[in-house]
Amino acid sequence: MNNFHVRLGTEVADALREHRPVVALESTIVSHGLPRPDNLRVAREIEQTVRDAGAVPATIGMVSGQLVVGLDDAELTRLATVDGVSKLSVRDLAVAAATGADGATTVAATSAVAAAAGIGVFATGGLGGVHREAAHTFDESADLGTLARTPIAVVCAGVKSILDVGATLERLETLGVAVVGYRTRRFPGFYLTDAGFDLDWSVDSPEQVADVLAARAGHGVHPGGLLVANPLPIDEQLDPALHDRTLTEGLARLERDGVTGKAVTPYLLAHFHSATAGASLAVNVRIILRNADLAARIAVAAARRGDSAA
Repeated sequence: MNNFHVRLGTEVADALREHRPVVALESTIVSHGLPRPDNLRVAREIEQTVRDAGAVPATIGMVSGQLVVGLDDAELTRLATVDGVSKLSVRDLAVAAATGADGATTVAATSAVAAAAGIGVFATGGLGGVHREAAHTFDESADLGTLARTPIAVVCAGVKSILDVGATLERLETLGVAVVGYRTRRFPGFYLTDAGFDLDWSVDSPEQVADVLAARAGHGVHPGGLLVANPLPIDEQLDPALHDRTLTEGLARLERDGVTGKAVTPYLLAHFHSATAGASLAVNVRIILRNADLAARIAVAAARRGDSAA
């Protein structure tokens, strides 16, 4: 009989048992979000950033049908270098496991698996959201619905500017997902520091985020997630004029080539990388490293409180 249980990496299992801080990391950025060979190097840098801030990294993915929380370096290398790695959202996990697939977990799947494993803090680059023209296509990321029912804090740089940012914020409100800006009252747009939308709440320190998580747990009212929007400093964002020009070109090519569904985001990200001569890739890397550092410091602060969010 096949064993479909989630396997914890040794370091992650030890940390959870000892109530030490752990940060979940997705593997989609490794397999689909960054080009080779940069993807493996950056994946290792992300994990090291978490370690340097005092937490244990738990990169989540699937290897030969086995769902793993805390990939070892050989498994991470495999997902970064082999062809045919599937992009797994929550709905795909069981099918991929039963068919023995290699898979990289999205924000939705990583959040769900991390929470089930007892990990309460997750670092990613940008959240998925409502796609442009969603009124006609009904194209909305599973990230949003998953966060509505998953008790996890997600540190991100907002949502990718290729999405409908305003509609995404409306959906997050409808779904009851709390959004706080980290030292800002403006929602970031991934490559851009400011996506043009106000936020109701902001927090000023990792300890304050830990306080929010403790209050949520203490109230016992809402099971959903917390989105911590961590913008790039203005001097580190992608040049706004270059961004707007590249986005307009990318959307036109998207329509021309008939790209839809899960293929939209990697298509547009590849276009950004090519059209900006790698500048967007450098920004992408800065985003995830900054978010990994902040998530680790939040996990450390929560662990010091003795809360399950760590």
